[in-house]
Amino acid sequence: MNCKSIVATLAGASLPVLALSLAAPAAAQTVETAQAAAQQEIETAADVVVNGTIAYRNRTEGAEPELVYDQEFFQRFEPLTAGDALKRVPSVTFLSDVIESDGARLRGLDPGYTQILINGERVPGTNADRSFFLDRIPAELIKQVEIVRSSSARRTGDAVAGTLNIVLRDGYQLDGGYIRGGLLRFDDGEVKPSLGAVFGGQVGPGRILLGANLQGRYNPKKKYSLRYDEPGAALNNREDQSDVRDGTDYAFNASYTIDTDTTDFELSGFYVRTDRTETERSFEYSTATGSGGSIRNGAGGNLLVDNSNINGIEQDNFSINGKLGQKWSLGETKLKVGFAKFIDNQWETENEIEFDRAAPRFTGDRFDTHIVDKEFSAGLEHEAPLGSGIDLVFGGFYQNKVRDTDIQEAARQRFNLATSFHAAYSQFALTPDTNAQGFTGFTPIAGGLSKIKEERKDLFGLIEGETGAVKWEVGLRWENTNVRIDDLTAAGGAIEQDYNQLLPSASAKISVGNGGRITISGARTVRRPRFDYITPVLLEAELGDNDLLGNPLLRPETAWGADLGFEQRIGSTGVIGVNFFYRDVKDLVEVYNTQVEGSEGPGTFVYQPRNTGDGQVYGVEFDVSTSLGFLGLPDTGVFGNLSLLESDITDELGERRFNGQSNTVYNFGFIQNFPSFGAAFGATYRKQGAAIDRNVGEEVRTTYGADLEIFVEKRFGKSFTIRAVGSNLLDSEKREAFNKFTTIEDQIDRNFDEYELERENAGPVFQVMARLAF
Repeated sequence: MNCKSIVATLAGASLPVLALSLAAPAAAQTVETAQAAAQQEIETAADVVVNGTIAYRNRTEGAEPELVYDQEFFQRFEPLTAGDALKRVPSVTFLSDVIESDGARLRGLDPGYTQILINGERVPGTNADRSFFLDRIPAELIKQVEIVRSSSARRTGDAVAGTLNIVLRDGYQLDGGYIRGGLLRFDDGEVKPSLGAVFGGQVGPGRILLGANLQGRYNPKKKYSLRYDEPGAALNNREDQSDVRDGTDYAFNASYTIDTDTTDFELSGFYVRTDRTETERSFEYSTATGSGGSIRNGAGGNLLVDNSNINGIEQDNFSINGKLGQKWSLGETKLKVGFAKFIDNQWETENEIEFDRAAPRFTGDRFDTHIVDKEFSAGLEHEAPLGSGIDLVFGGFYQNKVRDTDIQEAARQRFNLATSFHAAYSQFALTPDTNAQGFTGFTPIAGGLSKIKEERKDLFGLIEGETGAVKWEVGLRWENTNVRIDDLTAAGGAIEQDYNQLLPSASAKISVGNGGRITISGARTVRRPRFDYITPVLLEAELGDNDLLGNPLLRPETAWGADLGFEQRIGSTGVIGVNFFYRDVKDLVEVYNTQVEGSEGPGTFVYQPRNTGDGQVYGVEFDVSTSLGFLGLPDTGVFGNLSLLESDITDELGERRFNGQSNTVYNFGFIQNFPSFGAAFGATYRKQGAAIDRNVGEEVRTTYGADLEIFVEKRFGKSFTIRAVGSNLLDSEKREAFNKFTTIEDQIDRNFDEYELERENAGPVFQVMARLAF
């Protein structure tokens, strides 16, 4: 990370996810009545651990277009995180590093267009684009995943691409306990542990769920880059890089729930601790092959630059929410209260030695990042029956968010080394870090010391019901947002922005024929501006040689959208579906040329994000999940999905797609169960198409190789299961082609500053995982 891009961490953050509720105790007989009804839905720990059946995609009964996948659908492939699990569902792509799945891109759009919910509740993001990374939620905690393709007035409208709802287990979904333990082996021989334990049971008038996870995280990436003046030119240099992400995640969760005939009580908590070190070592050479010493060592060396970049990361995330539901004569009232906090501490050093000089030159940089994000939220809603199967739901939502950012850089160290260093230096035995001195003189980077406050007040109302074969819902939501941005590194004081949005929505689900259903929906949604775009700071040479100036007066993007789908039941468990979607995005945020001369002199300019132009997103999604019982193979399950994704934007360079949107993504697989042997095996294959990003000064084309995963499972009795899983078995490569330009005129004329080809891989990962129920 360099000074130009580090301000991108000026984002809202806070991991999710708890639930805290206070309710008056109900009569004992009322508690027992409700518990008796709920008991029929509780899974035993043995059912979770020893699953002798094949899970398929569920059908939902509500009016909204929604796909639901239970935890059993994913578990046999042993995903480590929620992000890993989502690789098997329709229309979810990633632009992550290989063997990582962090920012989910529903329908291929930037993660900021997707709303992430935990247990149906909005969660704050950790990134500048307000997105939430899913790779910090242990997959072991998931009960089910819901993909909501359209929007509803009962939820906040930040869902242009749709909503991903991660439902965690609670005390009414598990009886008993189990422990999990296993090892993961990576391509370079590193072995990491994976440990966990979950318990659910009756305690007093309610039920408790306790869980703990320790997950070793590791990614031994290798990168290889070739750089040219332009496509077809002679090689300028190559770069060999190792990039190792080594860390441990610790997660703890707990919930206590009481359900009665009239009152619902829930108290739950979630905490995640991340300790991680990212170690990059890069060697830049003058030739396409070979790895000699200094280019000036007099012995045929070809080393131009040796770079060491180490980033230590410590993150603490916790959240607490309260839920209270009370039924009374006029319907049901629900109150929710929540608090979340995210603490991010990072210490990054970058030390480099340049050898293509008479005397080698050392440069050392240090950045310290300290971010604290706090968020309080409250919601109140009431559901009242109107008769004839029609209900009225109305309520409000309040959120207060405060983000304190402190990013400091030390005084740069730069000095020449002795000329004898050319002959004495060996990059495989030594490191630039040994030349660094103590870093002093810390000062905030541009925009690095700031406070962002965001206050939201929403009101909503909707009517829902069932008329014959049609289930329907119609609603309206009003959202008011006030943002105050105080850049403490610049004069001028705080800047405030206030805006309002009206968001109508409607959905219907129509039963047709024998097991068929048509879904139709329309909604208006929003995407609030990125935090780094609204911070009023000038970043010099951020876009090639052009500057980027924040714009605190940005308005949200808005989108009118529609979905039309059909799904058909296959036998007793299977389903096949198709869905068409369209989004018309207005007030699109794009950077534009202010015509003010940039800091690099004539020919460069200051660019600023603004609301300009429109964009359209559209596509078709297919999915199938079924057993082959209709072919006489009831113990064989197959699944697959295919999404064809398109979009259109026109900017000053012409037409393009939304940045980072892959044109296709598909995966398919099977599971074969052997009930008499207590065994199963299966495989899944996934591939996503090319994605193109075009920004001022740089264009990137990203492609991924295919991903193949295979599992083998053996069950012993009713309480023990062991699985062996191989993932990334094809050693998928991430390939990127970078077109880099100095000015916008150069970009239009295709006058390259640099053309770079990069590929990255990390090798297969093997794991053995066992679970024991008690």
